[in-house]
Amino acid sequence: MRICAVVFALVGALSAVGQEHPMITAQPNTVFVGADGKFEAAPDTAVIQFNISAQEDTSRAAYDRASKAAEQIRQILRSQGIDPKTAEIGYFSIQPVYDYRQPKQKLTGFRVSAGVSLKLKDFDKIAPIVQQLSDFDVTGNQSLEYALENIDAAKTKAVQDAYRRARESADAVARAGGRTLGELSYASVDTFENVRPLPMIRSMARMAAANAAPPAPTEEFSPQTITVTAHVNALFTLK
Repeated sequence: MRICAVVFALVGALSAVGQEHPMITAQPNTVFVGADGKFEAAPDTAVIQFNISAQEDTSRAAYDRASKAAEQIRQILRSQGIDPKTAEIGYFSIQPVYDYRQPKQKLTGFRVSAGVSLKLKDFDKIAPIVQQLSDFDVTGNQSLEYALENIDAAKTKAVQDAYRRARESADAVARAGGRTLGELSYASVDTFENVRPLPMIRSMARMAAANAAPPAPTEEFSPQTITVTAHVNALFTLK
């Protein structure tokens, strides 16, 4: 007697796009199922990203202004017990700025730009850093997102959840056909991390920094959990 069932439970667009189901040839006295599982884990890392941008009449003046701002940022990090070397620069550029409103373009100055990324394990340091960064007129495009760097344990739990669902589906099919579910004969696993960035509006941070009484926009809220999903394809024998 042949019983072959395929159960696809999609938990989101990420799983639907990322996973590829293997081609399994139906075998006698087997049941093939697929199921999704998930696990929500607390993040262990906060990532603050911002830009340094300074514009002046000359490239040297713009460079000096950006350098001064960078040193102030390093002082902010040191005041929070953070080694400035832990901050990473993603890019650095010096570009001319032109006025295109005239028939002939006119050079009006130079802009120095740099992108900085900072990872924090201590979430209590997020608010004071955000507030102090908002005081500078050369920093902008601030954003905050949470990440799960130690993700292996969460992946394991998501796989366990997916396998449990797959086995329950296979057992239901077996019982419906008057059979008993046997041993696991084959399995494949795909895992995915669903990260949702949390944008931080710079004007809100500036307003909080201007008044010491209100808390920063990031305070008193819980960090958003990281959802790890897994898809398990499993082939069971039938008794």
